[in-house]
Amino acid sequence: MQQEKQAVIEQIQQLDLGITEQEMEEWLEIPPNPEMGDYAFPCFKLAKTMRKAPPVIAKELAEKVKLTDSIDKVEANGPYINFFVKRANRTGTVLEQILEGENSYGTSTMGEGKTIIVEFSSTNIAKPFHIGHIRSTVIGNALRNIYDKLGFHTIAINHLGDYGTQFGMMIAAYKKWGDAQAIENDPIREMLKLYVRYNQEVEKDPAYKEEARYWFKELETGNSEAVQLWKWFKDLSLVEFNRVYDLLGITFDSYNGESFYSDKMDRVIDELTEKDLLEESDGAMIVNLEEYDLPPALIQKSDGSTLYITRDLAAVIYRHETYDFDKNIYVVGAPQSLHFNQLFAVLEKMGYECANDCVHIPFGTISMEDGAMATRKGLVIFLEDVLNNAVDKTLKIIEERNADLENKEEVAKQVGIGAVVFQELFNNRIKDYVFTWDRTLNFEGETGPYVQYTHARASSLLRKEKPNKELADLSYIDQEEEAYRLIGALSNYPKAIVEAMEKNEPYIVTRQVLEIAKQFNKFYNTTPILKAEEPAKHAYLLLVQATKEIIRDGLALLGIHAPETM
Repeated sequence: MQQEKQAVIEQIQQLDLGITEQEMEEWLEIPPNPEMGDYAFPCFKLAKTMRKAPPVIAKELAEKVKLTDSIDKVEANGPYINFFVKRANRTGTVLEQILEGENSYGTSTMGEGKTIIVEFSSTNIAKPFHIGHIRSTVIGNALRNIYDKLGFHTIAINHLGDYGTQFGMMIAAYKKWGDAQAIENDPIREMLKLYVRYNQEVEKDPAYKEEARYWFKELETGNSEAVQLWKWFKDLSLVEFNRVYDLLGITFDSYNGESFYSDKMDRVIDELTEKDLLEESDGAMIVNLEEYDLPPALIQKSDGSTLYITRDLAAVIYRHETYDFDKNIYVVGAPQSLHFNQLFAVLEKMGYECANDCVHIPFGTISMEDGAMATRKGLVIFLEDVLNNAVDKTLKIIEERNADLENKEEVAKQVGIGAVVFQELFNNRIKDYVFTWDRTLNFEGETGPYVQYTHARASSLLRKEKPNKELADLSYIDQEEEAYRLIGALSNYPKAIVEAMEKNEPYIVTRQVLEIAKQFNKFYNTTPILKAEEPAKHAYLLLVQATKEIIRDGLALLGIHAPETM
């Protein structure tokens, strides 16, 4: 609520504290408890200049603040000055802004004219789309949606892992043991078997590793057999992957993966050479990064083949020249932090200012109860299996509790997949966790199904009676404590979106949507909405409608559907 926040700042300005308006806005907080006010101004940083304890400063300053048409009460609470805005102003403004236009609440023009690239998911061809990929996939999708909401022009890129030594390994494995019909029938699982078997042989006989390198080199130089097999693996993989993306409702603007840059790497090598940045090391070519306190970046192997970083350098340069991005975001796991530090350092040494606009968004790892996942050993859980199991479990629950529900298969899909996605976006992205079926398919407590059910509950009320704005008296909301607390939760929604963008943390939106759902249910359970007298009933119904719209909008930002019935 920028207007009421500005009203608070204006009163702080009158105190002549010797700080800028920007500092005032940065310091201003929203208290965790509504009883502590709508805004809180901390006095810790004033202690040095005013030579007094923060609680003393807060008490003295609170007495000097003047009440206005917007500010109802001001009081000191320890080291904070707490501001209470006038309820009627807030209630009317929040409801008007939410209901005036579909999906407009929380939108912004702050990103107007700015292009943001979000690289996420980035699955590996000929390998399983497993549970470990869900983090990049849903975090990246949520960030894309959040940037969109704030007016940025976003470009979603799935940087497919469709190049590298592993393809030499796959080609060699297929030529030794491959069965074309078996692969056509069950592509990923059969290719995984070949990949696992070949890695087992590599451990016994190093010659297998050399054979894999040979076939990757052949692929790089355009050997027709190698290229044909590689393209076959890729086409089959994309069909399998797109089934999962369809389940999640995720699309991309570009699938340009590593192979797309295979003809653009010579330029990178030439430019590094011209700028005298390449050094030879045991036959390989590196860029020294001692000045960044980083190990050298290996650009080209001794056999002339390229690496991830070579292709990533080509990709950044291509994206900069093609999209003229303002920010280039990589949603990739924390274990790859060194790679991105080296990538950005090499870019900077090459003289590309866009290095400062490249950002790695790390996230924690998923492990299994019996240890880490390992594709080479076949220790993976297919993401498609997780999503389908979630849908099946949800359908069983619906059959038990509401067997006559219309479109129950579609609702089961929305709720089951929503539960998995919500769980992934519920915590800080850097947090590691252990995958268990029970945890993933648990629908109780602070979960996606709880929020979706809240939306369905609000929808049910509105099907029984529509709000009439002309008959509504909003003062009833101000007088009903749980109703007004819901207004407070709704008013914080735009701020949560901006904070999620600034920190690249979707969970901030997740928690705010959950808070709105919790507060709505408190309101619903304590207030006789449809039985209230006419002016109160229609005020409450306006609040129900506003809540429904924001829960739907918030879930959409997270990539989750909001069913009308459950």
